[in-house]
Amino acid sequence: MKKLAVTALVFVVAAAFGATAHRITLDKPAVVNGTELKAGEYKLELDGEKMTISNKKTTVDATVKVETAGDKFRSTTVCCLGESGKYNLQEIRLGGTNQKLVFGAESSSK
Repeated sequence: MKKLAVTALVFVVAAAFGATAHRITLDKPAVVNGTELKAGEYKLELDGEKMTISNKKTTVDATVKVETAGDKFRSTTVCCLGESGKYNLQEIRLGGTNQKLVFGAESSSK
């Protein structure tokens, strides 16, 4: 019984301090860190200020600034800025949280 409690505690601590995963949908192709992602469903993993977006074919890593909003976002939204015929990913608002991931902003920890 004691061994089970220790195993459960280790799992909870690892989940609390490890990467968090979310799902995002790109309605149109978007450029992230120089890589163009096709429209579709992606898995987003966030570990501190390191973010990874991936699907079965493509994986892109990027550094983001994590900002905290006053209220939780109802749904996950992706904001892009159109430039030279391409849409560059600017921010992702994570649904169910008050976290916003901003691309291209200087990190607050640097």
